[in-house]
Amino acid sequence: MKTVFISIDWFHPAYKAGGPVQSIANLVEQYCHEQVNFKIFCSNTDFDGIANIGVPFDEWYQYNQYTQVWYASKKTLSIDLIKHTINNTNPDLILIIGIFSWYFNLVPLLFCHSKMKVISVRGMLHPGALSQKYFKKQLFLFFCRCFNFSYRYYFHATNVMEKSFIRQVFGNHSRVYIAGNFPRVFAFQPVYQKRANSLKMVSIALISAMKNIELVLDALQYCTRQVSYDIYGSIKEEKYWQNCLDKIKSLPSNIVVNYHGGLNPLKVENSLQLYDLFILPSKSENFGHSIFEALSAGKPVITSHFTPFNDLNNHYAGSNVSVDNISEMTKSINFFAAMPQEEFVKWNIGARQYAATRIDQQALNHQYEQLFFNNSLFNA
Repeated sequence: MKTVFISIDWFHPAYKAGGPVQSIANLVEQYCHEQVNFKIFCSNTDFDGIANIGVPFDEWYQYNQYTQVWYASKKTLSIDLIKHTINNTNPDLILIIGIFSWYFNLVPLLFCHSKMKVISVRGMLHPGALSQKYFKKQLFLFFCRCFNFSYRYYFHATNVMEKSFIRQVFGNHSRVYIAGNFPRVFAFQPVYQKRANSLKMVSIALISAMKNIELVLDALQYCTRQVSYDIYGSIKEEKYWQNCLDKIKSLPSNIVVNYHGGLNPLKVENSLQLYDLFILPSKSENFGHSIFEALSAGKPVITSHFTPFNDLNNHYAGSNVSVDNISEMTKSINFFAAMPQEEFVKWNIGARQYAATRIDQQALNHQYEQLFFNNSLFNA
């Protein structure tokens, strides 16, 4: 039996930190192999610092048949606790989720013992992500290079593009293995009441410059159709959200925008039934779980070219727009708003079919089996 120790800042029931949390939850729930035990070490709070409800702290909790979670409270979290917790499990592999966290990334890398350590960067080395807090991150990465991270550790990328970003930062000699994300697939939601010249849109994402919701608001200033736009997500950048609120106040009367706060992952599928279209023009997405989930439910998507979901228009699954082109975004929103139901049905079905082509459960299981059991596949 292999023991894979996963170190991550937040884990379910926390959800407000977005994609990485959902990625690991999907991994331990969907990876099919009885020869792997997962041990997850995380904080006992959500992204906003509020303590998780319904789980014990500072002890092992049985999350599912093959997964135990340690929710560390702030008063107990220390280098000694992490060393003791990891070393006592004697893991075959430590999978570190992220790269910029002291306790949950650097301490397991620098101070804990394991046969193998793998850094899963989860989109954090994408040029768009690195442009946020640029100098702080570059200083941190300089430190990592000084400690020869690329020679001492392995890297996990979820796709070929992320592999290239890792090597841009750490060099072509970096040892990188590719294993994709397990997504949640929702039941198909047929469209029943799409009115011509009207559109109900939704975004589900952290509120930050990276998710680029401000572009949607700028475009809505010029939309000529009736559009309602609901936003779900925790506020990561207060100043950015204040800019969004100022834009919302100046929107014309044919546009209605509502903010609903964070949305529990268990409620996403039912919530999507209220909308015609999903919109999220992110400046970068390692995967984009909310985008895939919307597509799987049959919701056409408007997003950027910086996600794994491109060429949407040719598949009648949505449209890809530039991350800074307001007129292009306005044109795309008006295009879907104008559609009557009989035409929109084609895009409803197209979104579902497109999602089906983006997932191969058997291939994903094989990728992680190679990661966990055949480390020789890491390439130089």
